[in-house]
Amino acid sequence: MRQYLLHGLTYLLALSSAALLATEVRADEGLEVRIGYLAWTPDRGPLLSNVIPEPEDTGLRGAELAITDSNSTGRFLEQRYSLSTVRTATPNELLAKAHELHEQGLRLFVVNAPAEQLLQLADAFPDSLLFNAGSASDELRDEQCRANLLHSLPNRAMLADALAQFLASRRWQRWLLVTGQAPDDLAYAAAIRRAAGRFGAKIVEEKPWTFDNDQRRSAQAEMPLFTQTSEYDVVLVADERGDFGEYLPYNTWYPRPVAGTQGLTPTGWHKTVETYGAAQLQKRFEALAGRWMNDRDFAAWIAVRSIASAVTRLKSADAQGIRTLALSADLPLDGFKGRKLSYRDWDGQLRQPIPLVHPRSLVSTSPQEGFLHPVSELDSLGFDRPESTCRQFAAAH
Repeated sequence: MRQYLLHGLTYLLALSSAALLATEVRADEGLEVRIGYLAWTPDRGPLLSNVIPEPEDTGLRGAELAITDSNSTGRFLEQRYSLSTVRTATPNELLAKAHELHEQGLRLFVVNAPAEQLLQLADAFPDSLLFNAGSASDELRDEQCRANLLHSLPNRAMLADALAQFLASRRWQRWLLVTGQAPDDLAYAAAIRRAAGRFGAKIVEEKPWTFDNDQRRSAQAEMPLFTQTSEYDVVLVADERGDFGEYLPYNTWYPRPVAGTQGLTPTGWHKTVETYGAAQLQKRFEALAGRWMNDRDFAAWIAVRSIASAVTRLKSADAQGIRTLALSADLPLDGFKGRKLSYRDWDGQLRQPIPLVHPRSLVSTSPQEGFLHPVSELDSLGFDRPESTCRQFAAAH
């Protein structure tokens, strides 16, 4: 009898061990979602004004928070998200490191880099899906678009349209446009001109800022005479580096508001955005990063959350499957902006409301009331389907 009892105990222990082993295997099973974060930012060079520099970890902290958020819900679905981070000193190093991640099997990337590097990466990895969280280039959404490149950061056309709608609602239709000479400034100015034509504004004069004097006091002294021209309702400035635009407010010939890259600014995200649950996102970000969330941080956050939302729906991390779902009407995203966000299927741009802010306050949010659209008011910002010259998305469908 004792022998039978021993055999029974041994059998039960074996069953228990097998059950425990099976539990461990099931715990180890699940979906591993690996995302690469790629970042390279060119040196801005010396500036005339005392602009507060952008944080070195801009964008990255947003992606990290999104990984944490995704894992909070993913653990109940046996999904695990991880972030492989690459930040380099040169664009060549960025491409080389991206190749290393690709060889390790990564096919999903969030990129904070200029347009040229984004195109290099998109062309180098046609089997991957990239999210642009760093470049506002209009060309990337238009004639230079790539079918495997989606855009979570607003482009300049969206920002300019958001500002133009607000100015039109206030009947401030006479604009003085002051432009810097850097390529990004000229691109922003081009978006402003396009917005003026779309929303019925008149640019009374366009003045390029060509002063090369590095004395700040001289710059301030020059502004009143520099802005003397036909009467205008508002001064629009295209100075993405922040070289001279900070000296325009309160220094214009006529006492008029300043908007654009300085003054009243359209942006993808800002500390003053707090409604629709955004305050909770802001607090979580500040606890993680020890600073405010900016537009690049939000773009990286919503890019990772786009991937996670698609993975939850598909139960797969296949890059092509995620792209197809993201460009469909079946993946509305919650971005704490009061509307469901989605990607346009003609150029890969994320539809989203645009806050209009000054440093300490949210002034308004576009699209403005009364600017209608047959499909979505959000498509009144940026390149609408009939305007788009992007052909790669149509070819990929």
